[in-house]
Amino acid sequence: MREPVELRRQRILAVLRSRGSARVADLAAELEVSVVTVRRDVEDLERAGKLRRGHGVARSIVPVEEAGTGAAAAVATGGRPGEDSAPAIGLVVPERHSYLFETLHGARTVLEEAGMRIALHIAPAVSGGERPMVERALASGVRGLLIAPRWRGRGAEEADYGWLGALDVPTVLMERRPRPGSALHALDSVCSDHWYGVHLAVEHLVALGHRRVVLAARDDSPTARAVRAAFTAIAAERTEIEDWAVTLSSPTAVPEAAERGRAGAEGGGRAPGGQEPPDVLELVRDRGATAALLHGDVDALMLVQRFQEAGIRVPEDFSVVAYDDVVAALGSTPLTAVSPPKTEVGRAAAELLLHRLKPSSGDARHPYGASSCCRICRSAARPHCRPVRVSEWSSGFAVADLPSMSV
Repeated sequence: MREPVELRRQRILAVLRSRGSARVADLAAELEVSVVTVRRDVEDLERAGKLRRGHGVARSIVPVEEAGTGAAAAVATGGRPGEDSAPAIGLVVPERHSYLFETLHGARTVLEEAGMRIALHIAPAVSGGERPMVERALASGVRGLLIAPRWRGRGAEEADYGWLGALDVPTVLMERRPRPGSALHALDSVCSDHWYGVHLAVEHLVALGHRRVVLAARDDSPTARAVRAAFTAIAAERTEIEDWAVTLSSPTAVPEAAERGRAGAEGGGRAPGGQEPPDVLELVRDRGATAALLHGDVDALMLVQRFQEAGIRVPEDFSVVAYDDVVAALGSTPLTAVSPPKTEVGRAAAELLLHRLKPSSGDARHPYGASSCCRICRSAARPHCRPVRVSEWSSGFAVADLPSMSV
């Protein structure tokens, strides 16, 4: 889904507030849009008095050390310096994370309807990058926080336990679920039910007659680890599945050594014995697999290209289900995809935060963890097959009736 223009411009302003200045070309790369698009955004923001523009460079109108306070807070939420403003909620998300765009949009809708301002802070792609953004948001006086830490590995997650658990404003994690019994188990969280999402994918492939299935997944995010764990459990329990295996969707989709945590704590970026995981194409051939679940979308589209270059036609010879549904429909071969309810997660997280902020709620402050169901939303079927239609509803989310693919 294309990112809303206003949200993209808020992200540009957030980057400038944290860095002071940035090249237009670098902003385009980070936002994953064209240079022309960013140049147009920068020109419009300059006309609105929200930044200064140089030759190929955009600059913040406030010093970096003042970011998140006063005028900078007003700029971040579309206001003007000096204006009286409504209570603010801080949103902290990783940079270059397209999966969360729809989550942010869902949260924004709820918060704006409640009369809250939004202060968006983009955490840089470094371990521990969220903490300075949270401190900046708190210094600006936000009343609550919605946060989606990057958490590329268990070690990175555990390193955040101390300061996240000590926050003195209501905080809700989005698309992140702390491990049971961990120091953050009592922190509110709202995330997709990825176990159910993987169940949908496996159910779909089994219904098509597939008995040998491979999961090629990332291993550098909480979602990736949840998908890997769910697939391992589900595939092992399904008596219809004769053989299954798990490998990496990309050789770089693993956390750095310092982010992995203690030995054995990770979901499985390496094969037993510490060996490099097998290449997915080689694994498919060696195991005689006829179908694969691929996480996430970009990796899935690239792997489909590799399959086709190797003479494996999708979907005629080999069935693929992507997991994310951000760009799965945009490839030369549109892919069937499991679609986590990203917008609903953002909406539920914002509603939970507003509940925590009610002074008269009488809440005993029991932690709340919500799960929203995923859906399969489109098919990579042949052109002559009938279109997808909604045939069943599960917890408010559609499960599509997909045309059959050949095995």
